[in-house]
Amino acid sequence: MTPYTLTVDPGLRDLRAADHLLLRLAAELALPEGAFGCTHLVRDDRPRVVLSVAVDSPAVHGAARAWLAAQGYEVAAGVPDDAGRAVLYPGSDALTGTLTVAELLARSAIDRVTVLGAGEPPAPGTAVVTRDHVRPQWQDGELVLAVMPAVGGTLCPFEVPDPTPCCADH
Repeated sequence: MTPYTLTVDPGLRDLRAADHLLLRLAAELALPEGAFGCTHLVRDDRPRVVLSVAVDSPAVHGAARAWLAAQGYEVAAGVPDDAGRAVLYPGSDALTGTLTVAELLARSAIDRVTVLGAGEPPAPGTAVVTRDHVRPQWQDGELVLAVMPAVGGTLCPFEVPDPTPCCADH
């Protein structure tokens, strides 16, 4: 079934703040288990991060749209692009600690894992240290997690949970 989607423009410029807002709104809306929530970078005359929500129910979609608009958010139908960064997705809560690639794929909606700079996918038994922060991205209709090599032959998600801000040392 095609999900019902909407975009929320909260006027944020910070990805971390957008993550927190998306998770808070999903909880307040009591989105169903199969919902997807993504962030999207908008690069126009007003660069910002917008949020998208996808659900399988027109009733939930309509109620979410009405509630968000009533809260003063700018809400539009659809998604701004097809390359959203998934923050909320089926199984996202189960991706904590260290998991094998096979476990990560089995527990979540992630379709595949790619290792930056490698031509081959990682072996199913390879350990992924999640750092409790797994943000796959939509690529050609698949939810793909980019990982990088880490200590001891493990992998970790490319995106770190607490990035150092630019120019933090001066």
